[in-house]
Amino acid sequence: MDKPKLIEATARRHAERADGGDLDADGIGRVVDTLFGTVEHAGTIAEALKTQETVTLGSFGSFHVADGTASFRPGKALTEYLRDQTG
Repeated sequence: MDKPKLIEATARRHAERADGGDLDADGIGRVVDTLFGTVEHAGTIAEALKTQETVTLGSFGSFHVADGTASFRPGKALTEYLRDQTG
């Protein structure tokens, strides 16, 4: 799934689940850009990793720096969800 499809799917899911929230696809795109960054600007995850912070997103997982490289460690809930989907 590329970025535009991720934004579209997130906007659709938000519209289905939210209580009339004010985030449309453009707003969600800005949030994704702010969180993950763009070519021109580092995102908040990259900025945290640069200062050796670990970014933990609940049971989804965490981003951290290992040997100078960004790494992702999936959380228990994500691992179990994927295991249930493929098993």
